Amino acid sequence: MTRPAILIVQPHLHPLRGFLDSTYDTYGLWEGPPAEAAAQIGALVVDGAYPLDRRLVEQLPNLGLIACFTAGHDGIDIRWCREKGLAVTHAPAVNHEDVADHALALILAARREIIRGDRELRAGGWTPDSRILTGSLKGQRVGIVGMGAIGQAVAVRCEALRMTVSWWGPRAKPDLPQERADSLVDLARDSDILVIAARADDSNRGLISQEVIQALGSQGLLVNVARGQIVDEAAMIAALRAGRLGQAALDVFETEPTDPTRWVDVPNTVLTPHTAGATREAVQAMVMLLIQNLAAHFAGKPLATPLTE
Repeated sequence: MTRPAILIVQPHLHPLRGFLDSTYDTYGLWEGPPAEAAAQIGALVVDGAYPLDRRLVEQLPNLGLIACFTAGHDGIDIRWCREKGLAVTHAPAVNHEDVADHALALILAARREIIRGDRELRAGGWTPDSRILTGSLKGQRVGIVGMGAIGQAVAVRCEALRMTVSWWGPRAKPDLPQERADSLVDLARDSDILVIAARADDSNRGLISQEVIQALGSQGLLVNVARGQIVDEAAMIAALRAGRLGQAALDVFETEPTDPTRWVDVPNTVLTPHTAGATREAVQAMVMLLIQNLAAHFAGKPLATPLTE
C-alpha cells in the first residue's frame, strides 16, 4: 500500500523527519526531491513565519494541506490557499505563556543590566567600590502593542512585578481591565517600556516607526517578541546610536538569522535568537498537533487546528 507523501519546506524543520518518517514518505525541499514525487505529495510542512512559495504549490497537483508547524502563520496567505482548495493548519495556544516569560526576561535583563553585570564579574570588574545601580521595576509604565494571548500573558506578569499596564491595538476589547490608548503614538509617549506582541501581517509592517520610537524616547525600552518586520529596524538602530531611544531588547529581527555585524556597535541592547517560544514543552505540543493534523487530513477527518482566516 502506498504511503502518503509530505514535503518539509524549510531546512531548520528537518528534525521533524524523526517523527514523520515511520508513517509518511518524507521529502526535504532542500534536498531536491525527485520530480516523480511531485504527484504524490499531499501536504507541505512549513514554518508559518516564512512566505509560502506559490510556484512550488502550483507544481504539486495533489497537494491538499499546508501544515504550519508554528503558531504564527504570517507568511501564509490563507485566502489564496482557500481559493486553491488547500486547507491550512497551525499550532495555536501552545507557547504564548513561554513567549510572555521571555518578554519579561528581556525586560529584566535590560532594565536591571543583568548581562552587563555578568560580563563585568567575569572580567574581574567586581571590586568593593564598584556597583551597578539600576532603576526599580516598580511603577514602570508598560505599553503592550497587541493584546492577544501573548499580550495578555505579558500584562499579568508585569502587573505582578508592580508595573502598570496599558495597551493599544486596532480593535477595542472592552472586557480587558487595562486601559486602551487612543493611538499607538500616545501609548509610546505614555510608556517607559513598549512591548510588541502583535501578530504580523502586511498591514502592520514597519508599524513601530521613527515617530513611535521618538515618542518612546531616550529613557524608553523597546521589547519585541512578535515579528521583526513590525519594527522599522533601521530607524530603531539609528535612534539607539543617537541616544534618542534608551534601550532595545529583541528576540526577532527584520531578517533572520540577523547579521551579527549589524549589531556590533549598537549600544544598550539585549538580543536573543528568536527563542521566546522555543521551550521543550511547547515544541512537543507543536509536534503533536502537526501529527494530529496530518493524520486527520490523510484520513479525511476534521482537522485538529484549522485556519479559516
